[in-house]
Amino acid sequence: MDARAGTPAQPSDLIDVDQVVGAYYDLSPDPDDPGQQVAFGTSGHRGSSLDHAFNEAHIVAITAAIVEYRRDQGTDGPLFIGRDTHALSRPAWQTALEVLAAAEVDVMVDARDSWTPTPAVSQSILLHNQTRFAEGTPGLAASGAGLADGIVVTPSHNPPRDGGFKYNPPHGGPADSAATGWIADRANEILRTGVGQVKRVSLDTALGSDRTHRHDFLSSYVDDLANVLDLEIIRASGVRIGADPLGGASVEYWGAIADRYDLDLTVVNPRVDPRWAFMTLDWDGKIRMDCSSPYAMASLVQRMTGGADGSTGPAPFDIATGNDADSDRHGIVTADGLMNPNHFLAVAIEYLYGGNRPSWPSNAAIGKTLVSSALIDRVAGGLGRRLLEVPVGFKWFVPGLLSGEVGFGGEESAGASFLRKDGRVWSTDKDGILLALLASEITAATGRSPSEHHASQVERYGTSWYARVDAAATREQKARLGALSPSDVTSTTLAGQDITAKLTEAPGNGAKIGGLKVTTADAWFAARPSGTEDVYKIYAESFVSAEHLTEVQQAAKALVDEALA
Repeated sequence: MDARAGTPAQPSDLIDVDQVVGAYYDLSPDPDDPGQQVAFGTSGHRGSSLDHAFNEAHIVAITAAIVEYRRDQGTDGPLFIGRDTHALSRPAWQTALEVLAAAEVDVMVDARDSWTPTPAVSQSILLHNQTRFAEGTPGLAASGAGLADGIVVTPSHNPPRDGGFKYNPPHGGPADSAATGWIADRANEILRTGVGQVKRVSLDTALGSDRTHRHDFLSSYVDDLANVLDLEIIRASGVRIGADPLGGASVEYWGAIADRYDLDLTVVNPRVDPRWAFMTLDWDGKIRMDCSSPYAMASLVQRMTGGADGSTGPAPFDIATGNDADSDRHGIVTADGLMNPNHFLAVAIEYLYGGNRPSWPSNAAIGKTLVSSALIDRVAGGLGRRLLEVPVGFKWFVPGLLSGEVGFGGEESAGASFLRKDGRVWSTDKDGILLALLASEITAATGRSPSEHHASQVERYGTSWYARVDAAATREQKARLGALSPSDVTSTTLAGQDITAKLTEAPGNGAKIGGLKVTTADAWFAARPSGTEDVYKIYAESFVSAEHLTEVQQAAKALVDEALA
């Protein structure tokens, strides 16, 4: 924990925007250096131009690879492209347009020449494709003909120096491993052979092309929200909402939502600054737009729970919310403070499945990633609903959301989406705006805040203690961790309790989890390698005590170290 965590950023913490953007154009990656190659994690390629990890050559190569991939898949409809507010996002967006236009791809760009949240890109793809799905097989395309796909230029909540680039195929959600693996491999081939061979046109030519079209992402998304949320009950109840975009792509969307639905909604921070000078520092002293972090959200939390001078008084809003830079994550703040993402997911699930979405399929499962809280398991059991537990990555929820077999899919990192009121798909990517508004719907419909609902769940299902820690690991050790089998764990107990399961495959779909999960009656841990750093992550939870959680974490590290030895 950095000593300055939760305090306002200082001038020395800020990036030099000109330097970061200049490095994008001036520096070239070494195609033989793994740290400078194209690598797709759980959500796209990310890196900094200053580290030779996100430069013009990368975007030329990735875009060219996407052009080839979509052509091989028969995807010949329009490509919807959006970007967030990071300094590197507009340069990368421009580079991508230059390559796409030269390849004669029909491209849909924002009509306002502005920022576009990730969920708005997903929603637009799905609306375009909804009439092109094969009859009788919801969400499954008969062929690629006429189908749209998309690109989102964003590193999500990453620090201001970073850039990110992700591909969403015609199902509207994050591309699966087969697609990203192919794209990354082909992009790295292009890096090695030379990006100068990739055809490009000038930006002016690209924007003036008859294959480049203006699309009103904002109106498409905002007007459609009434089909997934009960916005009328929010308006009628007068719930006071404070929305903090954290300088991200949702900044203009929140104002439009307030106007369109006549909500008592205040955009508490309308500023956009690629340096994010207005942020408070995250746990490690970095500027990071993580709306699930009490340190990054310190200003909004303080506004809801007490003045800067320590004074107290009524909260200015009934619900306050935050989003990350591309608005695919949510942070929920009540008068009790910032909610743990796991706690809000559990509250959202109980509300949605507890009679407030009567037109949803009666067999619609509850989706969670295997590192999300076991409180969700207990809530699902109380509701009598099937639980679908999948590996880390929102891509695993895409098939179920498309077909209606999954009503809600959520990740412990504060990302989730759910079905429209009529049971059809809304988005197949995470939607932070949607979940933030759901918090207001819950408050309006029940007269109780989400944190009050969580207190009720604790009374019924018990208190849990949950945390994630990182441990150092070499690339070789990370590779071994990803290849572990249950037999590699020889211990029969964990922190004083009998081990009930040793998992290297997700119970919901049988997919490899790229690590290990061990469970007992009252606790569990999961260990998985980081895709970008030389560490592995240990997620752990205990329904016994905070001290027991510490025991679980220590035992987990010992078990993993033994297995990796």
